[in-house]
Amino acid sequence: MAPIRIIQWSTGKVGLRALDAIFDNPGLELVGVWVHSEAKVGCDAGELVGRPACGVVATNDVEKILALDADVVCYTANGELRPFEALEDICRILAAGKNVVSSSLAVLHPDMSDPSFTDPLRAACAQGGTSCFFSGIDPGFADDILPIVLSGVSQRITEIRVQEILNYSTNVDAETLVDLMGFGTALDSTPLILLPGVLTMAWGGPVRIVADALGIELDGIDEWHEKRAFDRDLDDIAGRTFEAGTQTGLRFEVRGMVNGTAVIVLEHVTRLHDDIAPDWPVQQGEGGYRITISGEPTIECTFHAVGSDGTRNTGGLVVTATKLLNAVPGVVAAPPGIVSVNDLPFPTGRGLVRTRA
Repeated sequence: MAPIRIIQWSTGKVGLRALDAIFDNPGLELVGVWVHSEAKVGCDAGELVGRPACGVVATNDVEKILALDADVVCYTANGELRPFEALEDICRILAAGKNVVSSSLAVLHPDMSDPSFTDPLRAACAQGGTSCFFSGIDPGFADDILPIVLSGVSQRITEIRVQEILNYSTNVDAETLVDLMGFGTALDSTPLILLPGVLTMAWGGPVRIVADALGIELDGIDEWHEKRAFDRDLDDIAGRTFEAGTQTGLRFEVRGMVNGTAVIVLEHVTRLHDDIAPDWPVQQGEGGYRITISGEPTIECTFHAVGSDGTRNTGGLVVTATKLLNAVPGVVAAPPGIVSVNDLPFPTGRGLVRTRA
């Protein structure tokens, strides 16, 4: 079977990991790379990720990229702080006849996502005869696929809880920490992530996906959060100082409710220092994900992804990228429209096993 022709759109933190992973996937053939930075224009795609030159040259010419003969685009440009610009890009790609897999928009569950996003996406898919899949940046695998799989060995279930417990001091840029999450601001301020409905928009999708997979009819989705300050300044985090008394810890839950009870819960516990909020759930090692399915039996699973450099930051970026890439065959084969995890074949590492000589 011929490999699927793919374009990598953007080469930021996730994009570079996706580009690197494309070279290792025999089912994919890289045919184009779009870059934002002028400094990368004209660079060979292989050399961008420290590999031998492959003959595919990076460009920032959108028309040139859209004219390429490709089946799918892996779109990983920033969507958190520029969601409507990302939406415009993706709709243009879809309408041009290319399927899309993306980490940039929170459209994980099509039927519960904002119509201002899903309506243009569906129209673009209809125009181009294409499909799109969004995995989120969480990286998603621990939020939906993993708890669904673990539920398959249950006798009965009372709650599914997915916790992300991380120290964000080393792997998040200052813009995201301050503008999006509110770190370094007064405890009584309201950052973008805590505006009413934003948590549900970003993480309600996985809650609905798990509910659908388990046949649960939710009454609704609730949001809860708590903030903490620290008793001393935190220096040199993402190039700045976070002053004592400002927000340096954020904990929130997005809860799928049934009869007034939280049944599916996504919980994030985020600190800028390990000593902040010692009464909150604590991470193991460098942090990661903890899935607990309460019931008979109670199932506990800790999920860590560690990159070849030994860090969970790199591991998380790789997982975010590869969840998209390993979904490509199913997305390309799907009928036109927006698809979710529950619409796609179960992802595997087929074709990715390597043995040492």
